[in-house]
Amino acid sequence: MTQLILTHPGSAHKDDLLAVSLLIAQHGAPVERRDPTPAEIEDASVAIVDIGGVHEPSRMNFDHHHFPREHAPTCALSLLLDHLGLYEDAKQFCEWLEPAEYFDSRGPARTAEWLGVPRRAISQLNSPVDITLLRRFAQRTRLEAGDTLYEFMRLVGQDLLDYLRVARERIDFVAAHVERWSIACGDEVIEAVFLPRTDPLADEPSNALNSYVRDAGLEGEVAAVVYPDRRGAGYGVGRYEDHPKLDFSRVEQEADVHFAHKSGFMCKTSATEPKRLKQLIASAYRG
Repeated sequence: MTQLILTHPGSAHKDDLLAVSLLIAQHGAPVERRDPTPAEIEDASVAIVDIGGVHEPSRMNFDHHHFPREHAPTCALSLLLDHLGLYEDAKQFCEWLEPAEYFDSRGPARTAEWLGVPRRAISQLNSPVDITLLRRFAQRTRLEAGDTLYEFMRLVGQDLLDYLRVARERIDFVAAHVERWSIACGDEVIEAVFLPRTDPLADEPSNALNSYVRDAGLEGEVAAVVYPDRRGAGYGVGRYEDHPKLDFSRVEQEADVHFAHKSGFMCKTSATEPKRLKQLIASAYRG
């Protein structure tokens, strides 16, 4: 059982804050920001994150800084997630993880280049939430249960663990109920996936359906997703990953469409029959 969590002093980064948050959620141990002693590196009851020069999960050591330059982008959070058996699902379901790995191991300029965006875009994506949490965490030398920041980090860690643990269950649920549709639109065929209304209703049906598409390797095929509307008896109909051939603002005047986003990425309809839902997708087709 982890009795103490150690991470480096000085500046805090997203990967060490999140890794510590996961450990807080799991073990509820106090956190200290300082260098570990040799005895602590050998002590499996002390979890050491992003410092220490050792990656040895059996002794709860999770540092990546000694990895060679050519090593795949990795951060302390990656190592901990792998130890928990959650890394592959996190890589698939948490789109922010890979950029975080790249940023921590390659720096902002290389990350911007890898993402294909200007260097300045990396800073433009920061918010007061990021800045305040990291700055407050960096200022502390010790955190323990009851402290406001500690309890917030516990929530962050617990939410991430809960999300990863249910993500696979959601995908399995969708896979057991989903239907594939091929819809003729002029000379083209639009592929869609349809999640019917179930009892109980799928948790976060639109997110679950999108995750299913990625998990099933259908990203290059599916253009539209149709999922139960949690606010009514009808369905939400949307384009998958902003597919360029669909614009649902084109159906906003339809009698059974009660909302269509002006940008065209989705609409809400009271229609429940597959035939009608397919017609709405065909009407949104813009060739």
